[in-house]
Amino acid sequence: MRGLPSLLMLPLMLAACDGPLSALSPRGPVAAEIAWLWWAMLAGAAVLTVLVLALLAMGFGAPRPARARVWIHGMGLWFSVAVLTAVLAAGLWVGERILPRDDGAVTVHAHAWQWGWTFTHTGPDGAEVRSDNLLHIPAGQPVDVLVTAEDVIHSFWVPQLAGKLDAIPGRTNRTRIVADSPGTYAGLCAEFCGLGHARMRFNVEAHAEWPPLLAADDADTADPDREVRP
Repeated sequence: MRGLPSLLMLPLMLAACDGPLSALSPRGPVAAEIAWLWWAMLAGAAVLTVLVLALLAMGFGAPRPARARVWIHGMGLWFSVAVLTAVLAAGLWVGERILPRDDGAVTVHAHAWQWGWTFTHTGPDGAEVRSDNLLHIPAGQPVDVLVTAEDVIHSFWVPQLAGKLDAIPGRTNRTRIVADSPGTYAGLCAEFCGLGHARMRFNVEAHAEWPPLLAADDADTADPDREVRP
């Protein structure tokens, strides 16, 4: 009966793996690589947990002979090293694959401030288009986001498109995002940055055509009195 509540909660826990802010519901190749790494790390942790629980269970009951070569050297040391090495190799492999590259990708700017975001991209006429809390990107193309901050450390995160990247005052960081198809994707600041942190959210609009022809309400919505650092 003790396991019944956990079984009943399983559908709720699985439902949390989907949604606009779920990193396990990727909508682009970069996010898919990160989701795959998450599952690999979960599998490695599960294997080691099973080993520890098995050893714990074997500690109960009557004493029994145990060979150090098998349980200490083999299972305790080399098996654990093998699992951790595989997880580390997976992390390095995924990390190298999602790095921004000098391949002519579209570049946009994301500037964080307490408590919001100002995004900048090049419009159809070559002029700079700015908007608050709405990032425009092309769909099906790699996009490099140059992330900066105005005041404190923030963190740029669009869970369905890419991983997190810190926005640090006085520094420009670069991350790559890719959306498989046109649509709207939710993003947020993933670093506590003050009392308004909870409402520091934004949307990413992926367009089939680039640069997009925006309506007057969608373009130049940024506060003109706020300084945006390059």
